[in-house]
Amino acid sequence: MSTTPASFSNPNTGFSSEASNPNTRWFVCFLLFLATTINYMDRNVFGLVEPMLHNVPFMGWDPLADKFHQPVFDNNFGNVLIYFQIAYGAGFLFAGRMIDKLGTKTGYAIAILVWGLASMSHSLVMSVAGFCIARIFLGIGESGNFPAAIKAVSEWFPTQERGKAVGLFNSGSNASALIAPALIPIVTAQWGWRAAFITTGSMGMLWLVLWLLFPYNRLRRGSTMTQANLQADFASETTGGGAIPLSALVQRPGLYAFAIGKFLTDGVWWFYLFYLPQFLNRNYSLSLKDAYWYIVAVYMISSVGSIAGGSLSGTLMNRGYSTNRGRKSAMLITALCVLPVVFVPHMSQLFPTNAWPATLLIALAAAAHQGWSANLFSTPADMFPSTAVSTVVGIGGAAGAIGGACFTWIVKRNLSLHQLLVFSMAAGAYVVALAIFQLLVPRLGVKQTQSA
Repeated sequence: MSTTPASFSNPNTGFSSEASNPNTRWFVCFLLFLATTINYMDRNVFGLVEPMLHNVPFMGWDPLADKFHQPVFDNNFGNVLIYFQIAYGAGFLFAGRMIDKLGTKTGYAIAILVWGLASMSHSLVMSVAGFCIARIFLGIGESGNFPAAIKAVSEWFPTQERGKAVGLFNSGSNASALIAPALIPIVTAQWGWRAAFITTGSMGMLWLVLWLLFPYNRLRRGSTMTQANLQADFASETTGGGAIPLSALVQRPGLYAFAIGKFLTDGVWWFYLFYLPQFLNRNYSLSLKDAYWYIVAVYMISSVGSIAGGSLSGTLMNRGYSTNRGRKSAMLITALCVLPVVFVPHMSQLFPTNAWPATLLIALAAAAHQGWSANLFSTPADMFPSTAVSTVVGIGGAAGAIGGACFTWIVKRNLSLHQLLVFSMAAGAYVVALAIFQLLVPRLGVKQTQSA
């Protein structure tokens, strides 16, 4: 479903009189923030209720997990997560394409409808197999969030504001980590574990109502000059004004630059979040309860990094930097801020009873990752017209999922004995990714040479 852009009121910004109102586009950003928060709450609630499933005899949950009191030892828990991760990664490949063909409003609505219903369906399952099926549909639905959200940013925000907008809505991933652990225990204590899935799933349904009521297509802005030039660049390869053919996209080096950036760095983010409790336990003998405020600090600082890092490129552009220089300068600064994480393995020797030095280094790296991610997510709209943005983000998301699986395999084999190796890889991934990006795309915002 193609969307007719609003008429121009300013040839430099490409905004219509209604869409030029900052309150309108920042309201859109707020909706994207809510959707991302709900997205992560829906995926995280399973880990929060998992301990309760051991008390349900017909579930067939692994009794060994009760012995260790950690879901990581539960084969069933791990298998359910694997099904979700596979579906989530594979879903990116067609979710982005679907959103480009149907349009942002319709595509996003379908995505959250699928994942909201899938989340609520967890309350009906009676077995481990049922959880696996529910998680597959949850992964398929949730894979549409970022392709749709990034496309929405490209349609509503000028170039210099996109990084900030992405940073703001992406901070919802951190907000969910603070809200869910506080909300879910209250719900489960009152109504049981099944109610937890109904609660988060119904939030998605409420968001869907707001999204459908909002006149997205009528108010959205017209194309910026950069987007107009990019659309003209692909005009000869686009038929009927619809989505750009994949055969045209795969010839552009920008697609590979974005995908490689996601492949190399997405797994590092999940490493910080998934292994932080284990790291604090092994190095400082902190239980999950004792480590609570350390983990909260990482999430809170990460939110600051997401917004500040995403805003940095726009600040530089407003000071006269080009799109290329502003975006890549912000990516370089955030990449350099990750480097100190290489010293984390030494902190337990220097401060054997104080976990804060190591935690703050990880928090700095996690915040820098979020700033990096906000700018990396902004680059598809610097290289491709909005009619192709979701497809590019979807392909990059799939590459990120594969990279995350690879990095998780490396961590699993080496974290216990070779922490320095793992943290060194985490520290250097961003600089390497930016170097490859620069080689493939020397200049953002201009016509890119087709690859051979």
